[in-house]
Amino acid sequence: MKQKAICIDFDGVIHRYSKGWQDGSIYDPPMKGARDQMERMVEKGYKVVIFTIRLNPEVNEDTNLEKNKMTKWLSENGFELNKHYHDITAVKPNALVYIDDRALRFTNWTDISKYFL
Repeated sequence: MKQKAICIDFDGVIHRYSKGWQDGSIYDPPMKGARDQMERMVEKGYKVVIFTIRLNPEVNEDTNLEKNKMTKWLSENGFELNKHYHDITAVKPNALVYIDDRALRFTNWTDISKYFL
């Protein structure tokens, strides 16, 4: 059976991100419970993928540098590759679920129109 993925947004879900975008700095500690819950997901057999706009070339010209900054921050805050997460990407991978602080759950287009129209 193929491993099921859970995709978790970085800013506002793992990184507290209390002041919003600040020149790309990763300035806050992790959200309470993020590390423990991500470890539990991995232990349960899920592939945990961190996804972020930070690695989009339209946002950052040097996506390798940005990924290195994120990896360093994760390590400094106790997140370990293959223990808490498996990959970091800007691409929306195939997943069982997406956890994102800016998400809007789709139910139907009538409900969606209430937000924007």
